[in-house]
Amino acid sequence: MKQTVLIVGLGLIGGSLAMNVSKKENVHVIGIDQDPETISMARKQGVIHSTSHDFSDAVKQADVCVLATPISITIQYLKQLESIELSKSLLVTDVSSVKNNVLEAANNLSHSKVSFVGGHPMAGSHKQGYTAAKPHLFENAIYVLTPSLHASVHEAERLKDLFSETEARFLTFSTKEHDEMTAVISHFPHLIASSLVHQAKQWQETHPYIEQLAAGGFKDITRIASSNPKLWQDIFFQNRNLLISMLDDWMKEMGKVKDFLQNEESERTYEYLLDAKHYRDGLPVRDRGAIPAFYDIYVDIHDQPGAIYHVIGLLADEEISIKNIQILEIREGITGVLRISFAASDEQWKSKKVLEAHQYEVMVQQ
Repeated sequence: MKQTVLIVGLGLIGGSLAMNVSKKENVHVIGIDQDPETISMARKQGVIHSTSHDFSDAVKQADVCVLATPISITIQYLKQLESIELSKSLLVTDVSSVKNNVLEAANNLSHSKVSFVGGHPMAGSHKQGYTAAKPHLFENAIYVLTPSLHASVHEAERLKDLFSETEARFLTFSTKEHDEMTAVISHFPHLIASSLVHQAKQWQETHPYIEQLAAGGFKDITRIASSNPKLWQDIFFQNRNLLISMLDDWMKEMGKVKDFLQNEESERTYEYLLDAKHYRDGLPVRDRGAIPAFYDIYVDIHDQPGAIYHVIGLLADEEISIKNIQILEIREGITGVLRISFAASDEQWKSKKVLEAHQYEVMVQQ
């Protein structure tokens, strides 16, 4: 049975979903986006089959509507649905990382033909927009579904089938469960990362060379602070009460650590760090979570012309996609270290095998 899918917003998430949905047989994808260049690219690539400039007209044609828009705009669209006359049933979903206000708006809908199942594909990138979209973005990632009061198990299963090409792992949570968990492992870490960057920026007034030293570990733990500020402003205020509560908890936690240091309690400090290490080391290695992960290898190379080019060329010959590359230490006449990052674990291990076959010393970050 042919179905029409309307995707509103063809950015990183919406564009990536469209790339997967358009692979399915008997699906017609309508795209809406404010950027004409995005619409043009998506149309030329066959990611969408038709376009619309009018949400009301497009939604009347759709069997499924995906709202891949900022949370506040998603809520506006949900409210708009109430007054649109539909001739057939419409299943609506979103991609919002905070569910409370979205589900409240969905639960308040009284439209007899509209049902809503919230969605949150927990994968992303530090880049944004359609040009950053990719069909494998959600592969092995968790995709959370949060059905509204007006949705059934059957409708959640419809979405799983529609998005099956993503190869994501679908889980169903309540709104409260979803928002609390994502606040802990995604929203709050982003807030902390931004605060660490501000702290470094302030200290740079005293130590101008901080910018030169702020590489390696500092760049890793603050990486998510480079994400879209407008998007995260929306997320923070949609989930503000939980974040305020977590800030209170965080300040208590930091007060405890401060006491350890002031009172010279070295054994308790060691136990604190050891406990954190054990929990961190026990987290799943291969699973993808709310914060985008990279899989790294470290390659010893010599300081000579073409050294980096040769390494990258070997990986390119095997059609291995590199996400990031960084020179950690290169000094004249000695061996340096090249860190290469990949989006998937299999690319990480394949690269190790390829480079070791050409006599490179390679270490994999576990």
